[in-house]
Amino acid sequence: MRALALALVSLLAIYSVNCEVYFEEKFPDDSWESNWVYSEHPGKEFGKFKLTAGKFYNDPEEDKGLQTSEDARFYALSRKFKPFSNEDKPLVVQFSVKHEQDIDCGGGYLKVFDCKLNQKDMHGETPYEIMFGPDICGPGTKKVHVIFSYKGKNHLIKKDIRCKDDVYTHLYTLVVKPDNTYEVLIDNEKVESGDLEADWDFLPPKKIKDPEAKKPEDWDDKPTIPDPEDKKPEDWDKPEHIPDPDASKPDDWDDEMDGEWEPPMIDNPDYKGVWAPKQIDNPAYKGAWVHPEIDNPEYTADNTLYKREELCAVGLDLWQVKSGTIFDNFLITDDLEAAKERGEALKKTLEGEKKMKNEQDEAEREKEKAEKPDEEEDDEDLDEEAGEAAPVDEHDEL
Repeated sequence: MRALALALVSLLAIYSVNCEVYFEEKFPDDSWESNWVYSEHPGKEFGKFKLTAGKFYNDPEEDKGLQTSEDARFYALSRKFKPFSNEDKPLVVQFSVKHEQDIDCGGGYLKVFDCKLNQKDMHGETPYEIMFGPDICGPGTKKVHVIFSYKGKNHLIKKDIRCKDDVYTHLYTLVVKPDNTYEVLIDNEKVESGDLEADWDFLPPKKIKDPEAKKPEDWDDKPTIPDPEDKKPEDWDKPEHIPDPDASKPDDWDDEMDGEWEPPMIDNPDYKGVWAPKQIDNPAYKGAWVHPEIDNPEYTADNTLYKREELCAVGLDLWQVKSGTIFDNFLITDDLEAAKERGEALKKTLEGEKKMKNEQDEAEREKEKAEKPDEEEDDEDLDEEAGEAAPVDEHDEL
């Protein structure tokens, strides 16, 4: 038992040594301007980013990130790093998003590219390997995108993952594992997980309906049938509407001028509706016919769905109606524990933001409260002046 424990410790130690951070960016200063590249793709009016911690924060320096600064703009900014493949290793893509402008419509996601990316020409149609992060547009779209490229085609996750839609910083984490499973976390809490093959349409289905199989012509799949012994009662058929027996021709009705008078129609209380025989169990019922399936000849298993042959760049390629989103804490690694530790540390940022925002809101409420009596006083003064200046009505004097 002791030997097994020592072996596990040794394996963990080896894993820790071999873990690698491929890319990390916390935007500590203006050096980002020389490391990140703006796209110059023609035909687009791209917005600019600025370095700021925003209006409320936990630490004014530590919480600085790149903020969209212009409304109704496309944004296209990227940075390259040393190429790597995640073969036989987990892949973690993690970053934080803060929609402090209370975003109404705009992207908050990132894209990960291979080395073929032309940074100066990056745009919405540029091929990418992974797209991940929140997207909000009105009340109907508040989701986390998880899109992978596979054999030249982009595949969207088939599950609906809801994103955060408040004004605070939230950490988004995508974990892809060599066993072809994945996890999506928000603020270090798992919100979705599963199997890559099951949750994306990378591959054709394993089974298909047998094209040669047909439902037999004599297959009866009706569970009930009309009772052949049931007969319609002789007094069943009654009109749905009848002339109102209480109606009488108005005294001023002129047959020559108004035409022949007819009483208005009313619902017939004796009307029973359309007759139909009662239903009984079908003695010939065979159950619902199930189309038999066969192995899909076009299906080929792929145990490497998780694998990216080459990852080389990260980019922000998005559109925003109302600017103000802050992107920060980029991390691409195979070290699950490192990603988790950074996530735990960011919880302090969220707490600090909420505290500062609450203080700002309270100060604003106190300011409005202090100004309100002055406004009421001004209104009363105006009413008095209006009363003094009002002309005297001669009838009032009398």
